[in-house]
Amino acid sequence: MFAEQFANVRTKSPLIHNITNYVTVNDCANMVLACGASPIMADDAAEVEDITTICGGLNINIGTLNSRTIESMLKAGKKANALGHPVVLDPVGAGASALRTETAYRLLDEVRFTVIRGNISEVKTLASGAGTTKGVDADVADRVTEENLDGAVAFAKAFAAKTGAVVAITGAIDIVADGAKAYCIRNGHPMMSAITGTGCQLSALTAAFITANPGQPLEAAAAAVCAMGLAGEIAHARLTPLDGNATYRNYIIDAIYHMTPAQLEEGAKYEVR
Repeated sequence: MFAEQFANVRTKSPLIHNITNYVTVNDCANMVLACGASPIMADDAAEVEDITTICGGLNINIGTLNSRTIESMLKAGKKANALGHPVVLDPVGAGASALRTETAYRLLDEVRFTVIRGNISEVKTLASGAGTTKGVDADVADRVTEENLDGAVAFAKAFAAKTGAVVAITGAIDIVADGAKAYCIRNGHPMMSAITGTGCQLSALTAAFITANPGQPLEAAAAAVCAMGLAGEIAHARLTPLDGNATYRNYIIDAIYHMTPAQLEEGAKYEVR
């Protein structure tokens, strides 16, 4: 199944509009290219509706939020909704400041999202205001473990049912859920947390996957999460003792570039709950 999802990205090469943060914008563009799609990065309010119109999907990331781009995100999101285009929300750091949290709530109120992707702390903040964050990272008290996995799955399904979006909670164990079904994914490597922007890259990758697979947002999002985790495993295996997180970042993008649909199907580690 995941092979088909990935093959559709390669075949259709969807054009993805990214309003993302300037810490990771280049890596996000390269990740979209690596998977076989095409990126556009535009965040001026005067052009975001035009750019959204010519693209197939939209990725909104609040990582370096500022007052200028809030209007751009809302305009682009509403335009994508009007056109029936899929939209991803990455609520980076929601809960860390009033501006981030209030903007995330406003986006949820005014834009229909196909996928909401964040760490457990960010998603808990969106769901109930109860999450805590360590800057833009998940708080240790929130982390998904084998011991609390059942509760985290139930939480993800409930929030997905409430929002109508697929909810992708990423961490040591990833959960991708709609209101009825959840994929628990165990791909990845701990060193991925040593790179700024693996989550941002995943949100851009997810936008490409869901755009190329209309009508299958749950499976497409799960395929994207598996692909990113598998890339982290493949990239880590390439590292030498002299390599560090900068090399690892590049190797992850390379791993997506060279990954085949069959390789994803074989390497995906998940269970359905």
